[in-house]
Amino acid sequence: MLTVDVNRYIALRRTLGYKLAKAERHLQAFARYAADRGDTHIRKVSVWKWLATVAHTPGTRDRCLTDLILFARFLRAEDPLHEVPQGELAPSPKTRPIPYIYTPDEIARILAAAGELRRQKPNPLRRQLYVMLFGLIAATGLRVSEAMSLKLDDIGNGGVLHIRETKFCKSRLVPLHSTVIEALDRYIEVRRRLAGDSDWLFPSVQHRALCSTSVNYTFRCVLRRAKIATDRSRQPRIHDLRHTFATRALEQCGAESGIVARHFVALSTYLGHSDIRHTYWYLQATPGMMTEIAAAAEKLIGGNDA
Repeated sequence: MLTVDVNRYIALRRTLGYKLAKAERHLQAFARYAADRGDTHIRKVSVWKWLATVAHTPGTRDRCLTDLILFARFLRAEDPLHEVPQGELAPSPKTRPIPYIYTPDEIARILAAAGELRRQKPNPLRRQLYVMLFGLIAATGLRVSEAMSLKLDDIGNGGVLHIRETKFCKSRLVPLHSTVIEALDRYIEVRRRLAGDSDWLFPSVQHRALCSTSVNYTFRCVLRRAKIATDRSRQPRIHDLRHTFATRALEQCGAESGIVARHFVALSTYLGHSDIRHTYWYLQATPGMMTEIAAAAEKLIGGNDA
């Protein structure tokens, strides 16, 4: 059964540090589809038909196909009866969406709107929780998943956050500005009173970690209340708060190459980037950034290649 092979494949790759949450869902879904067709091996025709039922966008199709190609290669190394679907579907060009950079006024309106969310009897902490969650991401550039995964024990002395086992399976320390520490202390005081003994910094109604679906829905509600980018077909995301933090930080570093180099390394570490090139992307993607900074950054990147 392909389901057994999927479990074995995912378990093996996770020992190498990969998380593979989406890949596991894709492969398990395909394994169930193949089993219903009576397939004991990966067949190209089954791959095409399955993709037609689940991949409604080019991006989804490419992700599913990539996961299946890697899985098929793994199995074919053991059994040549497995077919690798590579080359049957032309991948669509991958483009990284241009981030929405919030103005300081827009961030203030987001926090004000979060503070006016409708009260919910099962969740008396709702307003304070989302003000702190969105404010913390805006002030630190944390990934949404990192903020949602924080526990009370992750707040160290002096207001240093311990971010554990993040996107690239690395942990890091994130020092907070004094104003953020003050806001966090006020929030924790209210949170302890209203959320009981939950370990999570941002607990759900069930005293577990927040669900990303609920957080994204709430953020969309907040954007509507704050009247931000109402005329855009593609609405800004919570993740754009991280982009905004990085962009504003880079705007302050000036154009002197030595300062840029130190600033880039520090910001890359602070954001938890696996490669400094991911930090440089903010200059390429954001209009209005100073060309002098970009030029200095290119020298830094080029020096790393030497």
